Amino acid sequence: MHRFANPTRFFRISNAILPVAAAGFAVLTVLGLYYGLIASPADYQQGDTVRIMYIHVPAAYMAVMIYAVIAGASASVLIWKHPLAEITARAAAPVGLAFTFLCLATGSLWGKPMWGTWWVWDARLTSVLILFFLYIGYMTLANAFDEPGRASKPAAILALVGVVNLPIIKFSVDWWNTLHQPAALIRLDGPTIAPEMLTPLFLMMGSFTCFFILVLGLRMRSEYAAARLRNAMSRGVTTPDGVPNGPVGREPAA
Repeated sequence: MHRFANPTRFFRISNAILPVAAAGFAVLTVLGLYYGLIASPADYQQGDTVRIMYIHVPAAYMAVMIYAVIAGASASVLIWKHPLAEITARAAAPVGLAFTFLCLATGSLWGKPMWGTWWVWDARLTSVLILFFLYIGYMTLANAFDEPGRASKPAAILALVGVVNLPIIKFSVDWWNTLHQPAALIRLDGPTIAPEMLTPLFLMMGSFTCFFILVLGLRMRSEYAAARLRNAMSRGVTTPDGVPNGPVGREPAA
């Protein structure tokens, strides 16, 4: 994987992937919204409220998946010190935080008509809320020092410690008696959801995944450029406003 740390190779790969991710996001979003809002039927118990699921479930999937990406990148930081691993984790964290917030918000919107309340201290809800705070903690720690390199190790350790919460999120509905319904999508015996409802779910999961790849690629490019600028400034190659010193930059003040 270290060969992907080469800047030329990284930008060449991202230049090829980002347009595909953008196109996939646009197409899958349109299809997902059509099937979710128009083509799929209302649920016989939940009515049209079930359509919140087409945003809520993919958002929950992305919240967990992105944290797993951050944890994997953090392990690479600690074990192999991969040059792009920290950039990947830092770039992914705000996207994961946004999806976790979307998961909690849509869950509350669904819970009010179904449970009669916006929030309960249910095992699934509480573990996702802990995930939300883990994202905030990682981002706060990663930006706690003036020199980002000093924060890489403690932020990576925090990310890896938080991994213990991921199986709790997944299996909380099986381990405890909760209000949240049991798993219906990712099961050993297959999904228990009707096919006409599975279609918009998978389309929106694909849409959110393409969105994540797109935003991750753009943020990694931005983080990479910022890291190079910081390194150049620390070596005295540029002035504080980013203008190169020496014969190609401004003349030093008299």
